[in-house]
Amino acid sequence: MRIATLEVAGKIAVVEHHRGDLEMTDTHRARSRDRESAFYLFTQQRLPACKPVLSPAWVVEIVERYDIGCVPKPFRINKVSYIQDDSIPKNCSLSLKVPKYIKSRSDQQLLRRRKYHDTISCRPVEFSNDQHILPCGLIAWSLFNDTFTFIRDREELKVNRKNIAWKSDQEHKFGKNVYPFNFQNGTVIGGGKLNPRFPLSYQEDLIVWMRTSALPSFRKLYGRIETDLDVDDVVVVHLMKNYSTYSFGGKKKIVLSTTSWLGGKNDFLGLAYVFIGSFSVTVAVVITLLHLLPPRC
Repeated sequence: MRIATLEVAGKIAVVEHHRGDLEMTDTHRARSRDRESAFYLFTQQRLPACKPVLSPAWVVEIVERYDIGCVPKPFRINKVSYIQDDSIPKNCSLSLKVPKYIKSRSDQQLLRRRKYHDTISCRPVEFSNDQHILPCGLIAWSLFNDTFTFIRDREELKVNRKNIAWKSDQEHKFGKNVYPFNFQNGTVIGGGKLNPRFPLSYQEDLIVWMRTSALPSFRKLYGRIETDLDVDDVVVVHLMKNYSTYSFGGKKKIVLSTTSWLGGKNDFLGLAYVFIGSFSVTVAVVITLLHLLPPRC
């Protein structure tokens, strides 16, 4: 009788164990359905979507403000009423022009001479007189060509135009056997000319100019005055104004600055570091006092 009871109890235990497995299986199925639901996929960022891999080689940002331009003139005084009025159509068309200046160059051509003929990226300055231009592109075509002469006490100060470019650019971006060819020979001259007898790696003014800036306002190193200047010295600058900035409303300035082994003098970075450091220390002290002074609950 006891054995039967044990067997029955064992069978009951087995049955209950199987029922537990069924309940666990149903729970897992419910969780699987929840995981496959659209909400779960959305929260876990697993929904199918286009994820392009962007690289600096082809990322170009085009910014065009349309919040005012797309508002009709009669409604520009009260833009809120224009947006809230459903009877007025809100259609608007914009023309976005892809900038070509920054991309108008061929880095491979600067390394491989005229053997490299894939210069589509240099358009519209790619050919001249049915021949390839080297270096091609708008950046090289618009080479800065103003010249400066510095005089102190009726004596001309020598300006060293060498060692103004990055060594990495000279050695790895501009070929030592690449010489200018058919450059600035068209009907429209953009900027300065290059000496065809010297390779591009030797012409540092071009290398400095080809390193484009990320901002519209920038500085380019013209040269170094290696003569020591004293306080209150008067330096007279005679310049040849060849580079035109009138067509796009640009401005040109000449900056005479002292340098050291740390670089040129710039008060902005120093003041910014002092301000940010002082602000950070002040915030840290305030947070520490708030943490220590009030009693804990």
